[in-house]
Amino acid sequence: MGKLTVRALRAVLVVVLAGTVFVQALMLWALISGNDPEDGSLPLTPLRVITILGIGTAQVAMVCVWHLVTMVRRGTVFSHAAFRYVDAIIGAIVAAALVWFAVTALNAPGQRDDPGVTVIMGGVGLAILGVALIVLVLRALLAQAVARDVEAAEMQAELDEVV
Repeated sequence: MGKLTVRALRAVLVVVLAGTVFVQALMLWALISGNDPEDGSLPLTPLRVITILGIGTAQVAMVCVWHLVTMVRRGTVFSHAAFRYVDAIIGAIVAAALVWFAVTALNAPGQRDDPGVTVIMGGVGLAILGVALIVLVLRALLAQAVARDVEAAEMQAELDEVV
């Protein structure tokens, strides 16, 4: 991975992470201060809590991507240490799907006249779970690469002993 790519990715991660922290702070402030009274159309307090948690799942994934990019730059990504970050990303994606299903459940009573919206939202939640499955497949590929790397190192050590 080139230096420009790494710098660009890190710049994007910093900007998005800063933006999400700002939005979380605003949501938390609105929750604590009570400056935005609910008008009864939507349950705003649960939605705010769910939004804060949902943003947190994205933040966990971004921090893990940061660590993985660091490992790529150092040439250590094909190690067992990378699995910790990949597993955390999978967990964050599954948590995001659960958060989305909670939003869907909160929104469903207001959609009794048009249940298609709830069905579409449920489909989006399934799509988010699909992303977790894709990352799980990529984790399996990483496991194969780590196994090949260990095998290659063992063969190199044997070859060094022979020579």
